[in-house]
Amino acid sequence: MLLEVKDLSVLFKTEAGPLEALRSVDLELAEGEILGVVGESGSGKSVTNLALMGLLPSNALVHAKKVRFAGKDLDLNSQKELRQIRGSQISMIFQDPMTALNPSLTVGYQMVETLRCHFDISKKVATQRAISLLERVGITNAESRLKSYAFELSGGMSQRVMIAMAISCHPKLLIADEPTTALDVTIQKQILDLLLDLQKENKMSMIFVSHDLALVKKYSQRVQVMYAGEVAESGTTEDVIKHPRHPYTFGLLKARPSAHEGVAKEELYSIPGVVPSLRSRPSGCQFHPRCFRATDICKKQDPELTDSSQSFACHHPLEIL
Repeated sequence: MLLEVKDLSVLFKTEAGPLEALRSVDLELAEGEILGVVGESGSGKSVTNLALMGLLPSNALVHAKKVRFAGKDLDLNSQKELRQIRGSQISMIFQDPMTALNPSLTVGYQMVETLRCHFDISKKVATQRAISLLERVGITNAESRLKSYAFELSGGMSQRVMIAMAISCHPKLLIADEPTTALDVTIQKQILDLLLDLQKENKMSMIFVSHDLALVKKYSQRVQVMYAGEVAESGTTEDVIKHPRHPYTFGLLKARPSAHEGVAKEELYSIPGVVPSLRSRPSGCQFHPRCFRATDICKKQDPELTDSSQSFACHHPLEIL
């Protein structure tokens, strides 16, 4: 097992009081595996990944019963430990490359700095590696692009630069946090196919965060569904997609446009309500105000995640058909 996380919780100290962003999140990832993480905005997907990278703001309190990476225990509150593996062993592709890249520095400066930070190489060697990386991710005229600033690049090209930087040190784990959010469909497919090729080529593990269940189904072996900072359901992608046990997972699948194909003039399904405010969480199961199967026990008692190959946190799970 490459990554094992037990009971990860994140609380933000704010002027309005504490805000509990994550509650008892478990996560496992095998070597060479792609884990898809899905859920609505505000479900805790990005916070989980930023906590693993040690990139949360200073008002965040991170606690985990156990974090083990590549056979070694890891302290998520130790920036000294995280700096040793961040970039070299764990890399991240952020949602918006236009803001993730420094607008005041050239692409070349940022890439060369990253390489020289982790490898004892000259500026000339680092520059040649940067050119090769840009060519590997499909950027033409790579040498001239090193002189460009982020604002001079398109969204797709900026994302390719981010990917080149993320794989530059051959990490064991690549976190792709909604890497195609701001891209059109054609560029989206190119980027995702590129990521899959790089993942296979470098034998990396990947955490692939997305709102799009169709993409998760296509690119991941296992999937983890998150809701209100908790894990609602997890298992193999095939099992979860074909036989969802949690009503929230069922709702996400039913809301896909593809679920309505062949049905004339039918409105797209949507889960009623919204993700609860983390400042005023409901009692019991966090999903019960929106759930069509909720009963009194759901309002009073937060269900525990079952310990099984397809685990779920629900008092009234759907039956396997």
